[in-house]
Amino acid sequence: MTTDPGDLVLDPTCGSGTTAYVAEQWGRRWITIDTSRVALALARARVMGARYPFYLLKDSRDGQQKEAELTRTLPSNDPTYGNIRQGFVYERVPHIMLSTIANNAEIDVIYDTYQEQMEPVRAQINAHFQQNWQEWEIPRSQPPSPWEGEGKGEGRQGEGGQAEGGQGEGGQALLAEWWRLRIARQKEIDASIAAKAEYEYLYDKPYEDKSKVRVAGPFTVESLSPHRVLGVDENDELIDFVAEGKAGYAPGQSFEQMILENLKTAGVQQAHKEDRITFFSLTPWPGTYICAEGRYFEGGKDSGRERRAGIFIGPEFGTVSRPDLVAAAREAGDAGFDVLVACAFNYDARSTDFSRLGAIPVLKARMNADLHMAQDLKNTGKGNLFVIFGEPDIDIRTLESGQIQVKVNGVDVFDPSTGAVRSDSAEGIACWFIDTDYNEESFFVRQAYFLGANDPYSALKTSLKAEINEEAWATLNSDLSRPFDKPASGRIAVKVINHLGDEVMKVFRVP
Repeated sequence: MTTDPGDLVLDPTCGSGTTAYVAEQWGRRWITIDTSRVALALARARVMGARYPFYLLKDSRDGQQKEAELTRTLPSNDPTYGNIRQGFVYERVPHIMLSTIANNAEIDVIYDTYQEQMEPVRAQINAHFQQNWQEWEIPRSQPPSPWEGEGKGEGRQGEGGQAEGGQGEGGQALLAEWWRLRIARQKEIDASIAAKAEYEYLYDKPYEDKSKVRVAGPFTVESLSPHRVLGVDENDELIDFVAEGKAGYAPGQSFEQMILENLKTAGVQQAHKEDRITFFSLTPWPGTYICAEGRYFEGGKDSGRERRAGIFIGPEFGTVSRPDLVAAAREAGDAGFDVLVACAFNYDARSTDFSRLGAIPVLKARMNADLHMAQDLKNTGKGNLFVIFGEPDIDIRTLESGQIQVKVNGVDVFDPSTGAVRSDSAEGIACWFIDTDYNEESFFVRQAYFLGANDPYSALKTSLKAEINEEAWATLNSDLSRPFDKPASGRIAVKVINHLGDEVMKVFRVP
């Protein structure tokens, strides 16, 4: 209520994200913070899944046209940049004073324009009714004849045989025309007075363009703090039991022990249920990067071959980088493991294309954020707490025009029954996005496509509560991108999301 469009609103305890939702609706920038991952997930889903009205920006061509219409002036020719800090075009309430009316020269112009049309009509009215009426004396309807009642249809005959006393339809037509002009003149004068008067903006009523649907833009920053919070008492003395790093888990249990316990129960899930890796043994391992040895059967428990997997666990708050994976894979190879299973909440962009070091496959399992609340979850083994979403299988095509196209064939999936990596079809992809000029810092969705196993067209209509142009939708429901120019940075990035909500991004060099 106290901010302007473009201002920054901070909500340190966002809860379900009401502040973020309202700020997004009214064009405010916002930062929301919460200690609960559940609250952050709710706020994220609420902001991203909502529709917002599209208000007319003052710094836009449509806004300039609307301002000109409201103030009865010529539209501004200043260049527009769509800067939200200039505000919206608001409805307004005029405050009319006598000085405003007296100083409004446009009223004289309107009066003179209509007077040129009204005076001839008034002269015809006076001639017809044989009167000398001024403007304020002209009646709204034809006056009765002084001889009415002496006989139906009778009247005094004047010279030339004309019927006197205002009988006939001609008089009423002249009166109707004069009053039409007078009412139109008054409306224009009132509109001019309102436009030239001082007015108060109604900041809660900006003009809305109902032909457009607005959704939330990409988040500028979305992160978890990499730091543990250390509590202090009233004397600024460190509270030791918080600093131990074991708060939030079972008594005497560390973060790594909690992860291994859930990993043994839940296993590692991939796109298909049959590709699940189930460990029958999970024991600690005294390594620098590898903290446990997992054993599973390749090809089934009865006839399969036993395999050893090195388990690498990423930080509780932070991101796993490519050098960490390389060092862990090198350690796994030296120890004779068959595969490296990395478990982390987040991976950086450079680590996505690292899938093998020599003969050691590197499986990057993304841990579910629910593991941060392990003390409140029942470990049933049915949740997808550890999910491997393989690398996207992409073809980059160069067209004769010099532009390039991207085709997504599917996702490479590790097959635990054979130990090989196979290419899965695009049916497991819910949507995929392209940043056609990746700057290695931020991923911008410049092209978006939605595949989906079911009917995403129907789901989109339901979500937007509107009819969708089928031809336009067909261009989005595709595994082949639209042509685009070669990137100036020499890199493009492709992000793929599966039906479980897991995502993977891969960066490609374009010569």
